[in-house]
Amino acid sequence: MSIKVNQLTKVYGEQKAVNNISFEAKPGEILGFLGPNGAGKSTTMKIATCYIPPTEGSIQVCGYDVVENPIEVRKRVGYLPEHNPLYLDMYVREYLDYSASLYKLKGQQKKQKIEEMIELTGLTRERKKKIGALSKGYRQRVGLAQALIHDPEVLILDEPTTGLDPIQLEDIRLLIKKVSKDKTVMLSTHIMQEVQALCDRVVIIRKGDLVANDKVDNLRHLGPKTSLSLKFENPTDAQFLQAVEGVDKVEIIEDSSVIVHYSNELDLRGDIFRATASNNQAIIEMNTQVQSMEEIFQQLAQ
Repeated sequence: MSIKVNQLTKVYGEQKAVNNISFEAKPGEILGFLGPNGAGKSTTMKIATCYIPPTEGSIQVCGYDVVENPIEVRKRVGYLPEHNPLYLDMYVREYLDYSASLYKLKGQQKKQKIEEMIELTGLTRERKKKIGALSKGYRQRVGLAQALIHDPEVLILDEPTTGLDPIQLEDIRLLIKKVSKDKTVMLSTHIMQEVQALCDRVVIIRKGDLVANDKVDNLRHLGPKTSLSLKFENPTDAQFLQAVEGVDKVEIIEDSSVIVHYSNELDLRGDIFRATASNNQAIIEMNTQVQSMEEIFQQLAQ
């Protein structure tokens, strides 16, 4: 595994920021790391990048423990923190030259990597500008360029698209997708469209606890509620469905249409059909309603 988090806990004084979480990210995978503010996302990422130590548990990156082998981990990780720390008085190319030197790139190899990153991140026209003169979107590109300058196996991005306009947002998403072809990417975000556009798998944490770990395609099934829309042949108030064991709520939409809400762990379609027939009603349409990503996130993260 490129990233292996095992029973990780981080405590600040009396506050438990991360509580015994475990998950993995495979090579070539984009892992969406989700949760509301204060959930423990940034703390987990800082531990994975050797900025702070865990209280308990461990994180391994490419087989190296972040506590026992921090130098080896840093060689293999590119990191873009939430607040992109750039030297605003430096020129773009100058900053990338400095970043490459930190990874001990020299001579022709360093020059080649700088040019490669400038082209990859679309900074060719801005290469001679001061970073402080760039828009936020281009500053994010500079941040990504420095995170990639040493060709890491793992890329960790903490809210890389926050505050960007729609055009900048799409550009950064395309760039992340492009560089992920031969890397493992761990990406934190609040934006559900970003999850759908970029991620292969999703981990959701809430108040330091892990509440979901699954493929994006399966995420819709993780919500605690199922909604079933019904259309009857004739008008009915359908309140008889409230008596079906497991039904939480019957929502009347119009005279002959209702939505039935119940736990995701149950399948009440047969019971609902039989209850309808025993009340001399006929169902002419029955559809499971698909929850939006925003609804799933809100249900799991509250």
